[in-house]
Amino acid sequence: MSRPRRPWDLLEFLFLILTIGCLGIALASEPRRTAVAPPATTSAPLPQGAASERERIVHLIAVDGGINPASADFIREAIQGADHDGAQALIIELDTPGGLLDSTKSIVKDLLGSPLPVVVYVAPSGAGAASAGVFVTMAASVAAMAPGTNIGAAHPVGGQGEDIGGDMREKVENFTAAMSKSIAQERGRNIDWAEKAVRESVSATEKEALKLNVVDLVANDLDDLLRQLDGREASVRGSKVKLRTAGAEVVRHEMRLKQKVLNIIANPNIAYLLMMAGILGLYVEFTHPGVYAPGVAGIICLLLGLTAMRVLPINYSGLALIGVGLALLISELFIPSFGALGVGGIVAFVLGSLLLFDTSASDLTLDPNIAYAAAATFGAFTFIVGYLVVRSQRRPALLGREGLIGQIGEVRFRITPDKPGKVFVYGEYWNAAAKEVLEPGTRIEITEVNGMLLDVRRAPQK
Repeated sequence: MSRPRRPWDLLEFLFLILTIGCLGIALASEPRRTAVAPPATTSAPLPQGAASERERIVHLIAVDGGINPASADFIREAIQGADHDGAQALIIELDTPGGLLDSTKSIVKDLLGSPLPVVVYVAPSGAGAASAGVFVTMAASVAAMAPGTNIGAAHPVGGQGEDIGGDMREKVENFTAAMSKSIAQERGRNIDWAEKAVRESVSATEKEALKLNVVDLVANDLDDLLRQLDGREASVRGSKVKLRTAGAEVVRHEMRLKQKVLNIIANPNIAYLLMMAGILGLYVEFTHPGVYAPGVAGIICLLLGLTAMRVLPINYSGLALIGVGLALLISELFIPSFGALGVGGIVAFVLGSLLLFDTSASDLTLDPNIAYAAAATFGAFTFIVGYLVVRSQRRPALLGREGLIGQIGEVRFRITPDKPGKVFVYGEYWNAAAKEVLEPGTRIEITEVNGMLLDVRRAPQK
């Protein structure tokens, strides 16, 4: 006999196909390019002897968000692609609050060793290059800012934005200060300000940064930037290269799907929510086998969360506390602890969540409100399920041997003390014995169950 088709079957199949297709696209997709028309203000014919059509190309990418492995990989690919196409320069439009120290070092290394000029343009107005963005901007061949932008505050902090204490603070601060000074010295920029940005968290507006020799120019927009870059010399691997950007074609590159996904999930808040959704989905699947959809979604969310955890700096003490908290919350469902395990689990869960990204390797943070909301959700879910379990255990049995005792039925075949008869209970016929004579039609009450034989008596009158 074939199993009837459920509406979920088709949805689950489509869900799996969609997931596999997205993963395939992520692995196979190549960087996209979008040609942008040359700026009207720079469309005049180039003088004789200028660069060829192929050389009058400028590549442009935008890094908007935290500095993480996805953005580092994106910048590395963009440098390689621009060099392969013979572009005049690569422009990085930057707006970042900071990010991972390892990714920052990787980007700085790529910028200092780039085979072509790289221009970091802090834009648009209102954008900023904070923390890790300071190192990226100063490592560029040409550093530019748009009006209304700022740069600075590169002091290393802990995972929740707090000061690092003890010897660790001195080590991290000295390392980042030395890196900042080294970059500024290599690019001929203000070494004193670079050190103060780390040790004293100083910041500067675009006008102050230009005056202090932190950046090289201030440009109103991309057109103005290309105009000011034309004819300017940029340092590339110790040599001077003259830029020819007048009338250049701007080719914009976008992140590949794989980089976009990693860039999104590398946010601590997103990574944390994915982990919680994965755990909840698997729990629902284990407690309700055969539903499938929560299990499939839970596995995907958990894998994405683990991928994010692999690239984010993790405090393993925090991770262990989360595990202990979840174990205690689940134990509350099976062990009558009168709430002690549940309360302990919530405390461990919250503390672990707050400590999860508390490291000196980045300035990325987890929003405490998300941790509190997740703890409240898991705690409420646990206590509600526990309450329902206790209430169900206190209710009288409805099935099996215990469920039959006390039930009311009707005699269908005469019963005598020495000869069993038959009764009708719950829509079924049962063999029944009694210590008295019971005629057909008599209402009876079941007092005992002996295998397939019921002991009955005359039911009390209503």
